[in-house]
Amino acid sequence: MMYSKKLVRTAFVAAACVGLISTGVAGADTFVPLPGAAVTETLGDGTAVTVRIIGESATISPSMGATPLHRNAWVSASAQVELSAPARSRIKPGYVVGCQVNIAGGGANGGANYSSDWAGQSPSAGGSLGGNLSLGPGQAQKFYLLDLEAPDAFGAESHRPFSSLAGTNGSVSWRNSTIGLSGCAGYAQARVFAEVEVETATAKEVVTVWGQPFGLG
Repeated sequence: MMYSKKLVRTAFVAAACVGLISTGVAGADTFVPLPGAAVTETLGDGTAVTVRIIGESATISPSMGATPLHRNAWVSASAQVELSAPARSRIKPGYVVGCQVNIAGGGANGGANYSSDWAGQSPSAGGSLGGNLSLGPGQAQKFYLLDLEAPDAFGAESHRPFSSLAGTNGSVSWRNSTIGLSGCAGYAQARVFAEVEVETATAKEVVTVWGQPFGLG
């Protein structure tokens, strides 16, 4: 797969915005390799869209709180999009985190198909920026990794949780981004996702790929 200098530079800037963080005390962490995921959808005009999560891993670390109510993890991966024809696209990567909620249901595009012990609820609306969360039993929340600054139509500073791309392919990578969870006394899980909005001259659709859930302890 070939990437233009512009797209590679965009992916590098996105990774820098997520931030590089120390992985904690050596020997106290648990490294979890994860398989990633992929999904392919065809838009109404025939454009094929493939979204992948590759190079995914998590390192589960003792938290600063050092109590059963605190969890901490460092996560890394790359979200990639490949189109069969040039189009505008936006990559918005993030994670869903749940406390005593089974988020292991299958599903790729359109939703996570969470299992019945969540009673069909969805993650809390809005999708916060940043991975420091406070959740109680039966709660889940999604957050976005990117916080890119850009001027709005009036020249004022604005923030966006996505990277804009043009052409047939592009990616956003992150390394050792933090997930910090407090307030959860039971088991906790997290799951990566990447939402990709693709717009052509005659079609527009959001394609979402979900990774494999992993435990936070």
